Amino acid sequence: MLLEKTMRLNYLLDFYHALLTPKQREYTMLYYLEDYSLAEIANHANVSRQAVYDNIKRTEGILETYEEKLHLYHTFQKRNVLFEQLESNLEEEQKETIHPIIEQLKELG
Repeated sequence: MLLEKTMRLNYLLDFYHALLTPKQREYTMLYYLEDYSLAEIANHANVSRQAVYDNIKRTEGILETYEEKLHLYHTFQKRNVLFEQLESNLEEEQKETIHPIIEQLKELG
């Protein structure tokens, strides 16, 4: 469960990091992407551990609110499922020409 939450928040950060304040972005990215502890972030930012914890929790809520309104992560997941279904239904001779196109579409997001 914790791994799923971390993965989800990493994706939400990928999609919505530009909408966060610099401090929200820094604390949350250090915590979720760089695997810093709350104490390490607090020491780095010269604030209390509780201040870091509160900021990260508030930012998690903000990220979830963005997702509820914009659905970028949900759409990304659905698109990936559709790509997988498309690839699995290709005939062998089609895979050589269509697979590179599907990979390019995936890269676009």
